[in-house]
Amino acid sequence: MRKYSPVLNRRRRRFSPGAIATVATAGAVLAFVALGNWQLGRAAEKRALYAEFARAGPEAPLPPASMPAPRYQRVSARGAFDAGHQFLLDNMTHDGQAGVQVLTPLLLADGSAVLVNRGWLPFGPTRESLPEVAVGRDSRLVSGRLDDLPRPAIRLAVPPASGWPRLVSFPGMEELATALGRKLRPQLILLDARAPDGYLRDWRVPGMTPDRHLGYALQWFAFAATAVVIWLVLGLRRPSGFG
Repeated sequence: MRKYSPVLNRRRRRFSPGAIATVATAGAVLAFVALGNWQLGRAAEKRALYAEFARAGPEAPLPPASMPAPRYQRVSARGAFDAGHQFLLDNMTHDGQAGVQVLTPLLLADGSAVLVNRGWLPFGPTRESLPEVAVGRDSRLVSGRLDDLPRPAIRLAVPPASGWPRLVSFPGMEELATALGRKLRPQLILLDARAPDGYLRDWRVPGMTPDRHLGYALQWFAFAATAVVIWLVLGLRRPSGFG
């Protein structure tokens, strides 16, 4: 009499993934790959910004408003500070401490103005205790780097403030020009760290580093690979029955 052997009854698994699982996996993989590619693009943009910040070039006179200038270009401009109409840029932190960046209009000979970011200051005991930002009104030569106003990931509607210095939260340049009643240059000047009449100035490229973006890209691609592996494993089915 032949003995029963379980080895003889083993059958090969067959690959038969479900339609819903296949569609869901394909959607997830496409989304993960798209997010990974987006992070790669962000890494390339950040590398370009870091390169611009590093080279900056020699100091040059502030170009006309109609002439676009590279971000972080070193410039100089002669004018007088409008000490009576300064903006305090809210939601600016340093080492976890809440504070503001001081934006002071520099009045130019052509009647326009350029904002000068004079650096960071902490709030007082309360948010109503605005820091003292007085500055002389005499003519001077201001040197620094060109930059753009910071932009939030999500822009919230904030009621307009009044009085001077004026607390503002992620404004646009047109909004500030309207408040001043004067034409503003499209970029501001980050006051040189060695210049007088400034506060804490630790200028650097904002946001995540290129390596951080690359790390996130690898994570998204890893999620895509994991989704494919799970789909393959769940698609292998053991046939039923002993026939």
